[in-house]
Amino acid sequence: MNAASEREFLTLSGISKRYGGVTALENVDFACARGKIHAVLGENGAGKSTLIKIVAGVVQPDAGTMRLDGNEVRFPSPSSANAAGVASIFQELSLLPDLSVADNISIASPPRRFGIIDSKAQRRRAEAFLAEIGCEDVNPLMRVRDLPLSRRQMVEIAKALGQRPQILVLDEATSALTSADVEKVYAMLARLKAQNIAILYISHRMHEVEALADRASVFRNGRHIDTFEWGTRSTGEIVQLMIGRDIATQYPPKPQRPSRKIALKLDNLCWEKRLESISLEIGTGEIVGLGGLDGQGQKTLLLALFGVLRGVSGEIKINGKPVRPTSPAFAKSRSVGVALVPEDRKTEGLMLPMSIADNLAIASLDTLAKGFFVDRAKERSAVEKGIARLRIKIGDSKDAVSTLSGGNQQKVVIAKWLMTEPSIILLNDPTRGIDVGTKQEIYRLMRELADQGVAILFYSTDYDELIGCCDRVAIMYDGRIVRELEGAALNEHNIIASALNIDAGAASPSSSDEVAHG
Repeated sequence: MNAASEREFLTLSGISKRYGGVTALENVDFACARGKIHAVLGENGAGKSTLIKIVAGVVQPDAGTMRLDGNEVRFPSPSSANAAGVASIFQELSLLPDLSVADNISIASPPRRFGIIDSKAQRRRAEAFLAEIGCEDVNPLMRVRDLPLSRRQMVEIAKALGQRPQILVLDEATSALTSADVEKVYAMLARLKAQNIAILYISHRMHEVEALADRASVFRNGRHIDTFEWGTRSTGEIVQLMIGRDIATQYPPKPQRPSRKIALKLDNLCWEKRLESISLEIGTGEIVGLGGLDGQGQKTLLLALFGVLRGVSGEIKINGKPVRPTSPAFAKSRSVGVALVPEDRKTEGLMLPMSIADNLAIASLDTLAKGFFVDRAKERSAVEKGIARLRIKIGDSKDAVSTLSGGNQQKVVIAKWLMTEPSIILLNDPTRGIDVGTKQEIYRLMRELADQGVAILFYSTDYDELIGCCDRVAIMYDGRIVRELEGAALNEHNIIASALNIDAGAASPSSSDEVAHG
């Protein structure tokens, strides 16, 4: 690479930003070069997302300057950043759900003919960009809302490519993707890097950063802590820079449990062709994982148990009593006691314009009311306890929940459901896109809840989490539970083999610890 391409292409000097009483960035200096993948690391709330939102024109800094290729710039809007060659892929998708895939990919500058949008050219353009990222399975004419989250994320990536950027910013862009799609993103980034594009990459998945990064910058508490060439710091040193302390043990120890009473029993549960003869038991105080490749029915099962789906057949028993969840309101009622922490906190878990306090209280209003009116003193006390229990970092509980970092938003979602005092908690990939410190807090909380007798069904796309957190893991394949793993058999080799539905005997020599279901 020539000397010109080696110099810093984007430079930020003395950047500061405050949201109310919270300092998001304080006097930050930062730079990145062309033809490099520059990882931006730190806990949620460290300032990473604010930094890239300033680069992307989403928010304006309170102080400081920004230079692009040596020229001072200021982006008053995302469109002005796009015009300067900056494209961003955020974890919170920017797609318009009621428009087609093709409409979304060309939303900024659709191809025109005789002054009107050329729909055929727009479709061909969408097909080309989808093919460029290996996503030919998506029909450009489909509405975005009809796509699963992983496909929507790939459309967001195709949309960013359509802008032909000079700087590409990715903020947890792979957090909702399957492992196959992640490999496609790796290949795309390698091509863009070879084309001398500057790439800013935010991820809490350290194995991704290790595979991709040329350089990394660590942020903590709104400050730039260090920048270094990748490979010059150990993982332990990087984590310590991120959180300012050592992490001795990532997962809390699993206690040896005597036999417990069954909290949740499923027998021959079916729904359309998405769930097939699901039978599973979870004891009080037990954490049972759901594993397997993404899209094998894990999320559908959680929705069925929370009363979201219609036409579910089979039997569900909670504490020995048959139950038919007909709605989320019924599922969360005191008589049933089920809570679901959903996959997408932005659209399914929170009401972003509303306050932190309102978001926390919304699920338990029936217990906070006196007659037709909410007991404000009781609500205030419950909200304060929820904030303290999850250690949520806030300025004021009246602030909009959208002002919080991703990790603290996820804590609000979890705290909201804990305020309903559930006996069964369904977790849908709850640590997706959050930092290592917050993950540890969630792992600790899960084990504490289990120790208090709560039954937890935990779906995760992270095999290490399943192994580290769960007492047992049920592997799903094509809408069925094909195997349960526990004890010595609960390891990465067996999880992967089971996820591919390889014969149990071939999966592991420790087959005596496996329970086969198909």
